[in-house]
Amino acid sequence: MQNLNFTVDADGIALIAIDLPDRSMNVITPGLTQELAAAVERVAAEVGIRGAVLTSAKAEGFVAGADIGFMAGLLEDGIDAPAGARLAEPLSLVLRRLEICGKPFAAAINGLALGGGLELALACHYRVLADAPKVAVGLPEVGLGLLPGGGGTQRLPRLIGIEKSLPLLLTGQQLRPAEALKLGVVHALAEPAQVVQAARQWLLASPKATQPWDEKGYRVPGGAGPTASHVSRTVTAATTLAAAQTQRNLPAPLAILSAVYEGAQLPMDGALAIERKYFGQLLASDVARNLMRTMFINKQRCDKLANRPAGVPKAKVTRLGVLGAGMMGAGIAYSAANVGIDVVLLDATQEQAERGKQYAQNTLDKAVSRGRSTPQKAAAVLARIHPTTDFAALAGCEFVIEAVFEQRGVKAEVTRKAAAAMAGDAVFGSNTSTLPITGLAEAFERPADFIGVHFFSPVERMPLLEIILGEKTSQATLARALDLAEQLRKTPIVVNDSRGFFTSRTFGTFIKEGVAMLQEGVLPALIENAARQAGMPVGPLAVVDEVSLEITLKVYDQWVADGAQPLHEPALSVNLMRKMVEELGRKGKAAGAGFFEYPADGKKRLWPGLAQLCPPQASQPDVEELKRRFLTIQALEGARCIDEGVVRDPADADIGSILGIGYPAWTGGVLSYIETVGLQRFVEQARDFAARLGPRYEPPADLLRRAAEQQAYHPPMAAAA
Repeated sequence: MQNLNFTVDADGIALIAIDLPDRSMNVITPGLTQELAAAVERVAAEVGIRGAVLTSAKAEGFVAGADIGFMAGLLEDGIDAPAGARLAEPLSLVLRRLEICGKPFAAAINGLALGGGLELALACHYRVLADAPKVAVGLPEVGLGLLPGGGGTQRLPRLIGIEKSLPLLLTGQQLRPAEALKLGVVHALAEPAQVVQAARQWLLASPKATQPWDEKGYRVPGGAGPTASHVSRTVTAATTLAAAQTQRNLPAPLAILSAVYEGAQLPMDGALAIERKYFGQLLASDVARNLMRTMFINKQRCDKLANRPAGVPKAKVTRLGVLGAGMMGAGIAYSAANVGIDVVLLDATQEQAERGKQYAQNTLDKAVSRGRSTPQKAAAVLARIHPTTDFAALAGCEFVIEAVFEQRGVKAEVTRKAAAAMAGDAVFGSNTSTLPITGLAEAFERPADFIGVHFFSPVERMPLLEIILGEKTSQATLARALDLAEQLRKTPIVVNDSRGFFTSRTFGTFIKEGVAMLQEGVLPALIENAARQAGMPVGPLAVVDEVSLEITLKVYDQWVADGAQPLHEPALSVNLMRKMVEELGRKGKAAGAGFFEYPADGKKRLWPGLAQLCPPQASQPDVEELKRRFLTIQALEGARCIDEGVVRDPADADIGSILGIGYPAWTGGVLSYIETVGLQRFVEQARDFAARLGPRYEPPADLLRRAAEQQAYHPPMAAAA
């Protein structure tokens, strides 16, 4: 066998160790499934075999799930729902045969077991899990727009009950060993080196070779079907909640609910057929393809620094300088200290610097109170943050990040002071969301060592880091910035210098389009609801209130002062915002008044005065058109960034749009959305909008060329995987 090591000891215990060649981690492949089928039949047929232990021969983990590269190739070629269901059938049948073959199987889970890996373990009659910090089990398929196709939606509810299993299935939550034991997902924990022996001891005790659900009189824990006491919570309420949270753009959660509800009322063989049916429907959808490509294949490439310049030695930051202890600087400091980096947190006064450290203290206190950390670990993180006002403290820093106010003069002043104190080979990164890096680098005497590092707030929760190359930024500096992103556990994208770069430019179109709709006479509630129904996390009017209308105007005015050409007919939105700020004093949420009101009871509501400021038109547009406008205007900006050479890799545009600005995940990102619609059809829709709404909807030249030549932005998924 190529993928399995099969041995039988003197006690008649078979050890089946999974070991895919040329893979750092085991995954479920057609070849492995075939060999598992043969191994199960051998165990069942050989009289001298009492039972079997399933484990992994790899130290990195048990089984990490399906072979996404193989699945991606199928999706690229196109697959319908029946074919998708048939794809799940071999593994589903093998695991069913394993549990009813008449011989006991024990899973010795010596590492990570996700997706198909956990499904394989669940089919075994006994499960021992390695008790180690990096070990976890879970069914994360929902994150790829799928559901478990190897029995996960049927065995997990039968094992721990529908009410406990649905949160795991609907969120893809990974369980640490203690959690898995407490929930009953595994039977026992053992030291990593002892899991096989623990599983073997269970087999030597002559256990039953049947699953609970195959025994007479079995009932799903907590009940199943319409008469179960929990049905109003687990089915009715959960379906309503899932529909509201996903706006029905993500079909997987509803399919999971249906598969669990229907399957739990049937014998296992019928239940598995139900699961495969829903799996096939999901696999055939555009959503699965988009999520698989962007959130798995391409995100993994970014996380592994696929675009890191070759030939540059890896660098590790041991001491990081952070200039500015406001919310952004404090978040960067905490995130760095949390991964073991010493941080010099510098501000104009000691009080301000200490306040930045207090942000870390507050965050750590919450983590301890919720059981996510210990007082000892929290104290160690806090001890790594050194608040100061002395620029000389930057001397030992390998990397310094400026996170002061978004104003060129302020940034230049602190940059010059830092440069005088920094080591000659240290990198300087500017955290800016809009100001061109090349211009900011003029205040630094070594522009080759100057780079943009755009963090997103709150830093400790937002996974993206947008890295921006100035005209003189060296490849060695890029490599070091990417290495820091890896240390900070951020997903990095790399873009070339441009005002607003990629994320701010693209997100700006969303905000301005919402305000433009308001000026057109679209009801504000319809604007906000259409944006959320499209999949945006927050409506544009609420977002600009959060950012502040005043700050938005200052950024615009800075563009004008710099002689930059503002994009996308800003008069549609800027004039209205200026009137809100300068004439009405409605500056945004922080000021207590913007497009929304913020009463003392804390429940915000749209400002009624908008009806007088922007009288609504008698006939309101269709919500579907508004949704398309929001998605299209941002996708067009992504296409322009490709056209202008701002975005170097289309994968970065998709990942950046989802992780950075909340573009709907179901689309796969701005460029994947264009491909989902179809390049030519997208161009036609954009031109229709342009004819009715203005030239901001005109497609760029590169998109027109791609549409004419049917040239996609992304390479085939199998090749990328």
